[in-house]
Amino acid sequence: MKHLILVLSFVLFAGSLKAQEDTSVKAQVDVAVGLIKSGKNLQAAQKLLDIINRNQVPSARPRLKYLFGLALLELNLNQTAAFQFVDVVRSSDINWTKPALEKLLIVTDKLGDETLLNFALQRIEIDQIPAANREMIYYHLAETKHKLGNQAEAITFYSRITSKSRYYYNALYNMGLAQAELGKTDEALQSFKKLLNSRLGSRPNDTNKVSAVMAIARTYYQQKQWAKAIEVYSKIPRDHPLWHSALFEKTWAMLRSARFRSTLSNFQSLHSSYYDDAYLPETLLLRAIVYLYICQYDEMEKVLSLFNTQYGGALKKINGFLEKNDMNDYYKELYTAIQLKAGAEVKGKTEIPYNILKFIASEGDVRRSYAYLKKIIEEKNMLDDDDTLRRSAVGEYSNRILTNRISSTKAVLGSMTKRYLTDIKNELNDLTEQAGFIRYELLNGRKELLKRKIEGKNVKVELAKDESQDREFYIQNGYEYYPFQGEYWLDEIGNYHYLGRQSCE
Repeated sequence: MKHLILVLSFVLFAGSLKAQEDTSVKAQVDVAVGLIKSGKNLQAAQKLLDIINRNQVPSARPRLKYLFGLALLELNLNQTAAFQFVDVVRSSDINWTKPALEKLLIVTDKLGDETLLNFALQRIEIDQIPAANREMIYYHLAETKHKLGNQAEAITFYSRITSKSRYYYNALYNMGLAQAELGKTDEALQSFKKLLNSRLGSRPNDTNKVSAVMAIARTYYQQKQWAKAIEVYSKIPRDHPLWHSALFEKTWAMLRSARFRSTLSNFQSLHSSYYDDAYLPETLLLRAIVYLYICQYDEMEKVLSLFNTQYGGALKKINGFLEKNDMNDYYKELYTAIQLKAGAEVKGKTEIPYNILKFIASEGDVRRSYAYLKKIIEEKNMLDDDDTLRRSAVGEYSNRILTNRISSTKAVLGSMTKRYLTDIKNELNDLTEQAGFIRYELLNGRKELLKRKIEGKNVKVELAKDESQDREFYIQNGYEYYPFQGEYWLDEIGNYHYLGRQSCE
């Protein structure tokens, strides 16, 4: 059916050439249509490209480029086809702009090319788009408004997406985010709970379900409802990639509610050897602060030393690497980290610590750009594997476009990597300064404790109610209890309980 529709389109457009245009062009287009009818898409594309290159009738160029784009779509040369539709749109030919925009929106959505997608969105009139594609437009318009900080308009477009759309779950989630950013936390909770309810029948670690749970917990945190936030964070499955982030955020909620033992219990999991590749400099300083509260100065000293060891050296490497100006160097670092994350064997090592590059690779704009890069690389590989297509004029033309697009996308990814490294450098500089202040508090605390001991005074810190639980509490409630002996076991992660006491006496 798809092929039949395409053939009819060619017949229609070929038949609509104006009478005053060169008859030889019409005859050649008729030949191209005949090739399409017989399923010879490459020969048709070749014919159309030849007509375009000879530029015999400039006024016919928008029509020919549109037809050429359709032929390229049949050959799965999506990126090359997108460029043809862009040319048609830029021509401002009122007869061909609308159909070219429709095709451009579809192909750029498929590729994930945000640049061309935004180009199309700025020129589209929603009411003229077929109903079947309208919700796709709503979603991308909402994303654009959201990124520009116009949450109110974004919410309007997100709300127009129905449950039958493939964008529905993302729209619900993003609408909740926009509502939370506006401070409308109750409305945000409704959106996230609606998303969660729509996924109740899915598996426990379903990404949409887990994302909804995470968002609900974060919204309760935003409302400063620490107990509710902690309860919901605890529902994140341990086999989901978001579990480690949930544990970290839950730790913050526990710290805000002065549950120091529970906070330290979580740090034991967060800083286990299973998460050596996680970028979490802030957690080390938080752990040091909790030790400060309970006057565990020796432990505090160990944590501050660990922070200096792990992130002091990383900061020096980042400062040195940022002196480079070639974006290809930054892309190579990012690419190597992505390959390592995927479990591939990679020659050589990264100059920047892997945990930092892994963190950068997980950022949304980096993931989207890399996903787009993979698609155009796959398109080029498909082209290279087809000898007939590769050696043809269409193949050579497409190869030039794809090669340039791959190079420019790598440069964009390199630029993103440099920008994130600069942000991380600034963050580590700030945290290093904070570590200095914490060390001052460590020295001051030791001095004050020594002074009180000399004066014969006892100072006690009142612990939160939940901190009175000891070993017997867990044993009596059916838990098997083992002391930590320096070894981490995967089934124990998340089950550590700190039983130490405050030393402010």
